[in-house]
Amino acid sequence: MTDISGNQPPQVNPSQPYPPSGSPYPPAVYPPPPKGPSALKIVLIIVAIFVGLGIIGVAVVGYGVYKFARSAHMTTGTQPVSESDLGVPIYPGAEQKAHVRMTIAGKDMLTATFLTTDSKDQVSAFYQDKLGSDARANVNANGETFVLDKGTGELLTVAISSSIGLQGGKTQIVIVHATKAAAQSN
Repeated sequence: MTDISGNQPPQVNPSQPYPPSGSPYPPAVYPPPPKGPSALKIVLIIVAIFVGLGIIGVAVVGYGVYKFARSAHMTTGTQPVSESDLGVPIYPGAEQKAHVRMTIAGKDMLTATFLTTDSKDQVSAFYQDKLGSDARANVNANGETFVLDKGTGELLTVAISSSIGLQGGKTQIVIVHATKAAAQSN
């Protein structure tokens, strides 16, 4: 009888039981770990890069807003403003609601809000006449806006709007007068 090597029972070392640790099954053989980076690792690295860039972007924008806010000066009030401050006549009979004065980005700006019971068409005709043909007009669904560049850094904007549910159906006039900021002494 010839021995065939595949038909022999496993040789067991008498000092070490087979299978080890009393298991009725032979030990499992695991495949070797994959070589090179997996697709999941690559995706996670790309996501981490985008998150990092997003955090840096938010920090840069936040710092810019902080610096911008620190350079601006703003006051609000309800005291009447004059026509010379606004650079344009105030609509006759209009009631002033509030105003904001600010210095920002090298510009002094005065924004004043007025209300009137007259129609937006009447108010638009008044300001179109007062601002002249050099003013650019922009008509939208709720009203009209006039923009007049007076030169030398002076810009005048008059926005006229009305809505049935807004301000009790009154016509709102918002005037923004921007000029070069006055030099400040230290």
